[in-house]
Amino acid sequence: MKQFFHTMMALCACAVTTAAPVPPPLAPPLVPYVLENTEVRDIRAAALHRDYQLFVALPDSYATSGRRYPVVFITDANYAFPVARSIASRLHKHAGLEEVIVVGLSYANGESGNYSRRRDYTPTVSRNGGDRSDMPGRQQAFGEAAAYGRFIATEVFPLIARQYRADMDRKIFVGHSYGSLLGLQILLTRPDTFDHYILGSPSLWYDRGVMFDREKAYAAGHRDMPASIFFGIGSRETLAPGKTRSRAEERFDMVADLRDFHGALAAHRYPGLTSTVKVFADEDHASVFPLVLTHGLRSYLKRKQ
Repeated sequence: MKQFFHTMMALCACAVTTAAPVPPPLAPPLVPYVLENTEVRDIRAAALHRDYQLFVALPDSYATSGRRYPVVFITDANYAFPVARSIASRLHKHAGLEEVIVVGLSYANGESGNYSRRRDYTPTVSRNGGDRSDMPGRQQAFGEAAAYGRFIATEVFPLIARQYRADMDRKIFVGHSYGSLLGLQILLTRPDTFDHYILGSPSLWYDRGVMFDREKAYAAGHRDMPASIFFGIGSRETLAPGKTRSRAEERFDMVADLRDFHGALAAHRYPGLTSTVKVFADEDHASVFPLVLTHGLRSYLKRKQ
């Protein structure tokens, strides 16, 4: 009897079939988030033998107004372009400032951001040596800011003027950190390249303070600097406690550097120069950029009539 019971149980077990699990319903494909009224244009830097992209944000009224707009050209676009687009839009909608076209300057195609910006934004090869390359098989490059500035003026500007209703008599440069070094390179070479410069936390410590030497050289050969400049920096961008400023070792107090540089510009009393410095309390190098951009745009853009 016992044997019969086990046999029947085995037969019953064999007769039971397990239903296949029902697969979950397929999720709809994810749709990328797209910033409204934006587009991307490819551009070849012929003299540099490199390819870049321009990220362009058009004002809300662009399609219907027929008018021309000031243009904001912003470095480090992979980070700064969406920030600048949003701030410019809010300043128009909620503070009554003019609308602008925002043009983001990308890093070189196929290169990391660090690699591209260290080469394109720095004015010299630092005498203190440079950081290691983060691109395997490629030695880090520095000191091509002059060539990159020419690319902006001779290739980026014509493309924007040709494709958009841009007021090319009202061009604004925006840079931060190394991006501000690029802005200073342009300022101390051809200051009228832009009508307004917004320069956040400039890396004036770079190459033992080479931009201080460039400023002296400019002053020796010029009686005017036709430019409007807004400098901004965070109050926390100072030396660590117990450290002493040293150009040779690049122990730098960025706030003190900026005040010294601004003081040198002001001392020349250039008739065409308007320059302002603002130190933002409790902000550091990583956090201060949106404030610099906001105040820098406010210092230049007009209010709606």
